[in-house]
Amino acid sequence: MRDPTPGRAPNFTGACIVMFGVNLGWVLLLFFAIYGLAAAVFLCLVVNHWLNWLETRRRTAEQAFGNMTQESAGSRPGDHR
Repeated sequence: MRDPTPGRAPNFTGACIVMFGVNLGWVLLLFFAIYGLAAAVFLCLVVNHWLNWLETRRRTAEQAFGNMTQESAGSRPGDHR
């Protein structure tokens, strides 16, 4: 009989990031071909703003989660080990 426990799933993070870049590239080329340079630049600015917002949100969440784990471990808020 086969082993009923499944193995670990492969990490597809790198492939996901590469495909995001490939898809973003063809979408930008499509926008450039249909609407022109101004629309493509505007779309780039919107995507850049969105990615910066995601990064800020992730950092805020990491700081909040880090503070929660330090407080639950009994350390003081200003205590960094």
